[in-house]
Amino acid sequence: MKKRRVLAALLAAVMAFGVTACGSSSGKKSGSTKGSDTKDLSYANIELGKDYTDLKANITMFNHRTDMDSDDYGGKNWKQYLADFNKMYPNIKVDITTDTNYADDALTHLQSGDYETIMMIPAVDKADLSNYFISYGDIDTMQKEINYANTWMYDGEVYGVPSTATTQGIVYNKKVFEQAGIKEVPKTPEEFINALKAIKEKTKAIPLYTNYAAGWTMGAWDAYIGINATGSTKYMNQEFLHAKDPFKDYGDGTHPYSVYKILYDATAQKLIEDDYTTTDWEGSKTKLNNGEIGCMALGSWAYPQMEAAGKNSDDIGYMPFPITVDGKQYALCGADYSFGINVNASDDEKAAAMVFVKWMTEKSGFSYNEDGLPIDASTTDTKLDFSGVELLQDDPAVEGEEDLLNNLNSDSELNINAGGNDKIQAIIEHAANGDKSFDDIMKEWNEAWSSAQETEGVEVK
Repeated sequence: MKKRRVLAALLAAVMAFGVTACGSSSGKKSGSTKGSDTKDLSYANIELGKDYTDLKANITMFNHRTDMDSDDYGGKNWKQYLADFNKMYPNIKVDITTDTNYADDALTHLQSGDYETIMMIPAVDKADLSNYFISYGDIDTMQKEINYANTWMYDGEVYGVPSTATTQGIVYNKKVFEQAGIKEVPKTPEEFINALKAIKEKTKAIPLYTNYAAGWTMGAWDAYIGINATGSTKYMNQEFLHAKDPFKDYGDGTHPYSVYKILYDATAQKLIEDDYTTTDWEGSKTKLNNGEIGCMALGSWAYPQMEAAGKNSDDIGYMPFPITVDGKQYALCGADYSFGINVNASDDEKAAAMVFVKWMTEKSGFSYNEDGLPIDASTTDTKLDFSGVELLQDDPAVEGEEDLLNNLNSDSELNINAGGNDKIQAIIEHAANGDKSFDDIMKEWNEAWSSAQETEGVEVK
């Protein structure tokens, strides 16, 4: 039995025994302007600044933004957000904990049963959402309130509100590209590799910084294989699951093969850092800002962090991933980590948590400040510009296959878009060592995927 299924079973057992959450747990109703009984609690019905203004509660939040702990963070940090929130809700205290290894440690927190009032929802099966988190409301109602409402939707109920939304591309130093004589951002894998060669030949910058040592940064490469590489909204959650040998070479510079081959070729041709094992994530932000790095493959969430990492924010740019499908470029847009509220919290804690989540979405400016796409459905404000690129969202899985991708990931151990960062690191390792061709790697992945499809009884098309 694979690790993720064991975890799901353990979590179900923990919930069955009713282990309570962190924070205050008196369960007593406060003097809020609305009753804090969760039967009446819903995101849409909360009017910020008027409802729950007398509510007193201490809640906790666990998330991945360690950079926002610092007073030196170039943007607005957690301390500043909390100070602003307490101007409207002075009696709701939020204790925030962050973690650099969040994706894994969040699952461990859930497994313990003693987890925070608010969490960024990690990679759990959608069928198990109600075991861990409360619903914000039904999908029809929530779609009027927020964008990307179906990200953590199951059986018509919405269990997550995105903190922000991102698109997927390449963050780069515009000045370095200009010094290398690159007049237009590359739009194909061949153009991109040629651009990296020009940076190596004409500048002192590292052309492509892999951030190999951080591990989690490798996950960016999985995010490009759907809409960015195919232009299809159905590919990632529907077609990919049933595709025969999805990692084969389609021969036209598209699909997953072409995405991962960029990384292999850049490594094999020594267009990355000299020693990939010693990369430094935090340090890479400053290096990109000051022109020591040409570009990095990261979601648009990283763009404001690179701008804030030094004095050269005007030099930082964000380009579409270099794949063109039938003459057009596409980019996936979708929710970043989403706020989930602990199902085992007291009624007061749940109410306080939902107030905080709604404040973060509607009043804090968080998504806009982080150069994200808007979450609040009532606004279109964003600082991100992807002119000429069609932004698309993945269609959900067909009914009955909501957890099929998770199952195929578990069986194949490839963990596409689910923390399978070691397989991306292996691409770099084999390319650097020259001990395995890229086609051999893709052949192994196809075999693993085909075996998983057979195990799950998937119809291969």
